[in-house]
Amino acid sequence: MDGTVALVTGAASGLGNAVATGLAREGALVVVVGRSTARAEEAIKGIRLLVPAALLEPLACDLSVQSSIRTAAAEFLSRHDRLDVLVNAAGVFRKERQVTPDGLELTFATNVMAYFLLTNLLLDALKHAAVTGGSTGTADRPAAPARTPRIVNIASKYGNTKLHFDDLQTAKGRYSYLRSTPPTMLARVLLTQEFAERLRGSDVVANAVHPGLVKNTSLLQDVGGPFRWITNTFGAPAEKAADTALWLATSREAGAVSGKLWAKRRELPTPGMGSDSEVRTRLWDECSHLAGLP
Repeated sequence: MDGTVALVTGAASGLGNAVATGLAREGALVVVVGRSTARAEEAIKGIRLLVPAALLEPLACDLSVQSSIRTAAAEFLSRHDRLDVLVNAAGVFRKERQVTPDGLELTFATNVMAYFLLTNLLLDALKHAAVTGGSTGTADRPAAPARTPRIVNIASKYGNTKLHFDDLQTAKGRYSYLRSTPPTMLARVLLTQEFAERLRGSDVVANAVHPGLVKNTSLLQDVGGPFRWITNTFGAPAEKAADTALWLATSREAGAVSGKLWAKRRELPTPGMGSDSEVRTRLWDECSHLAGLP
């Protein structure tokens, strides 16, 4: 992956950090996104302990706040005109309902709107990578071979979950992470499918991945309880859980498919609403409205 540029959200810890480390090991220049510059730089120090020659850049972004996402995207684009790999790995579980400065419920804002807005803001860079097809190279450093730009969205199998468009942000009834989080995983799958459809013919592919339970992650720090115990007891280490995401981001065969949900390098079915094109179009329109995009 020499000569390619990757950006990974949620890279300060857990699964996102493992993905960023894996991409750095493959030779990509990895933009490490953390909630603050200090967190991103701390993550970079840890990655360099494992990959001393890693090419890394910090990027600060609070993914729950749309102005921060826009600022981060603009900063990235001021440094780079191309993006070969975008991995959206950030996420939250919240025990109590919180509202962002944009007036959005925090879980929905981070788990859905951040994926939607950041990806949209970086689409031109992804398309440019498809057109240029690899680095231009120099006299002493050959150009990288052509490769397919990819969007990889960390998601989850969503079971019988449904989206309730009259309550996308869990404002009605008793709030809990068990009510607020599963629909955001379905939303990620639907948005991945919609991105794949809209990018058809551009040579940019978009896929989602179910990594399974990941142990010892800060993702569950707020909720605690039996779910965190189960996850830490039976979950996989982040390095192992990152395998399929890295495969989607780097392998030649994964560059030939788009709009799918994967686990253990195998395609998963997307039953129920996950296969409803009208639902995904409606979700796209709702997200566009909330993000102020045309």
